Amino acid sequence: MALLSRLRLVTVDVTGTLIAYRGQLGDYYCTAARSAGMPCPGYARMHRSFNAAYAEMARRHPCFGHASRMPAVDWWKTCVRDSFARAGYEYDDGTFEQIFRRIYSVFGTPAPYSVFPDARRFLRWLRTEKVTVGIISNADHRYRDVVLPALGLNQGSEWDFGVFSGVVGVEKPDRRIYEMALEAAGGVAPEEALHVGDSMSKDYAPARAVGMHALLLDRFRTADAERWRRSGAPVLPDLVSAQHWLTTRDPPPTVEEPRTDERD
Repeated sequence: MALLSRLRLVTVDVTGTLIAYRGQLGDYYCTAARSAGMPCPGYARMHRSFNAAYAEMARRHPCFGHASRMPAVDWWKTCVRDSFARAGYEYDDGTFEQIFRRIYSVFGTPAPYSVFPDARRFLRWLRTEKVTVGIISNADHRYRDVVLPALGLNQGSEWDFGVFSGVVGVEKPDRRIYEMALEAAGGVAPEEALHVGDSMSKDYAPARAVGMHALLLDRFRTADAERWRRSGAPVLPDLVSAQHWLTTRDPPPTVEEPRTDERD
């Protein structure tokens, strides 16, 4: 019996699963600095500095400041300022405000993102099969309200509900965000649900921990993919393959809880 016939719910990750960034993050930060007449940090250094600043903000104020009641825009402003500081650039308040406004506004548009060609078709196919589609994402409210709709991924046509960490105050890999999704779908049993994502630690492992089926995508041929397969996880290259996997007459392979020290 094909797995699809046993499912009432499929949840999907967003970045790396449905959409990807256009170019490198450092490009956008450097462009914003140049637009204010400031020198541009090296792209690679800017990217490393952002990763460090983001990790520190996520530690101090998780879920984009949800628990500390910090507005998301203030969370991002602090993160962006720290990113430039770690790259060796500090600006006066007026200059920084100009740079930040450009960065914050561009990431609230579809410009930095592209939708994978198979994403919309896969989501719509699931809904025609009477399967509820949920989004689970470590993102603030702008993914839900602005970015996904601007990319043509709309609630009501491509997905039914979303659980966004900056809105609910719980983020992957906390298993509670998956439990919230099951509840939001109407109390679906875990064994009647599948999660699709691109991270072993944030997607596959916590979904399996609550009893859901899970599937990993390896769109970029990552070095970790073979290790994922050896752990027993089904790993596929894209959502076209995922659709075939779901509808095959043979049941998917039995998967076990993976052991992982991944830090993504």
